[in-house]
Amino acid sequence: MSTSQHPNPENILKIGSGFMACKTLLAAVNFGIFTKLAAHPDQSAKSLKNQLDLQCTDRHFYDFLDTLTGFGFLSREGILDTAIYSNTIDTEVFLDKNKPSYIGGILEMMNSRLYGFWGNLEEGLKTGTPQNEAKGGINIFEMLYSDPEKLKIFVNGMTGVQLGNFMAFSKKFDFSPYKTLTDAGGSGAYLSTIVAQENPHMACVSFDLHPVEAIAKETIKKSHLEDRVTTQSGDFFQDPIPAADIIVMGNILHDWNEQEKVQLMQKAYDALPVGGAFVAIENIIDNDRKENLFGMMMSLNMLIETQGGFDYTFEDFKKWAKSTGFKSCELLSLAGPASAAIAYK
Repeated sequence: MSTSQHPNPENILKIGSGFMACKTLLAAVNFGIFTKLAAHPDQSAKSLKNQLDLQCTDRHFYDFLDTLTGFGFLSREGILDTAIYSNTIDTEVFLDKNKPSYIGGILEMMNSRLYGFWGNLEEGLKTGTPQNEAKGGINIFEMLYSDPEKLKIFVNGMTGVQLGNFMAFSKKFDFSPYKTLTDAGGSGAYLSTIVAQENPHMACVSFDLHPVEAIAKETIKKSHLEDRVTTQSGDFFQDPIPAADIIVMGNILHDWNEQEKVQLMQKAYDALPVGGAFVAIENIIDNDRKENLFGMMMSLNMLIETQGGFDYTFEDFKKWAKSTGFKSCELLSLAGPASAAIAYK
């Protein structure tokens, strides 16, 4: 060991206690604290505590709010009983449920589902089997799509984690050579509506299983884009993907094993014209597997959630694209750790 280096437990303790930080933020989102402060800024701890009808001591609620402040999620003037709290610019924009920029859906899903399941990571690694509702032999997607409330939580969660990526893709990708787009596994139709809003010449189809169609139609109606964004129900393993100049799959490929990934890419290839583009929007892991830690943690999440699903590198994507007949690939950086892996026919 170099004489200039000294052992330091800081990072070990920071990561080891990370579940505490995580749960503090998730609890705040679940309580709607950021939404309440967006509606009525500059509130005291007592005011917030009364609104939430919490029975903890004042001191513990100060600890809660001041931890959020220390992490940069709240701003504070004063201290303890004189403290006045407000949102920071990030929580004001992204964690107010009343704003279209709200991304808290994924945090709500993490709180209600994933937080508990990740406690079984060791068992998942030992057995290689899902650690969610599927432990009872249930197909996770069949379970989610059969329960309207769980489906809504799932759709909101996927929207929250992808909204920034959809906005970046709609602005960064060159849509000028194309006229039509199919979002395969389109969920709540947010990608389709965002692309249509940013690119007035585009017509989009949100393609997903029938139970999600009502949610997608509600999104389309709110955006007033019924003339250019439509829905179509189907199973992308059983049915043809609706033909279009661009086929997009957002957080879809990582749900499946390698053989199933290639199968879906082949179906996308078959639905595209020559010159068309297949786009996978995911947390693409860097080829050296050293930098995109979020992508690798999402791959572990696929261990928790699926039978065989995993996240992948751009080199993986290029290999699969070549095997299905695509002629070239490129990688487009989006928001945070996410990218669009693009294959051209």
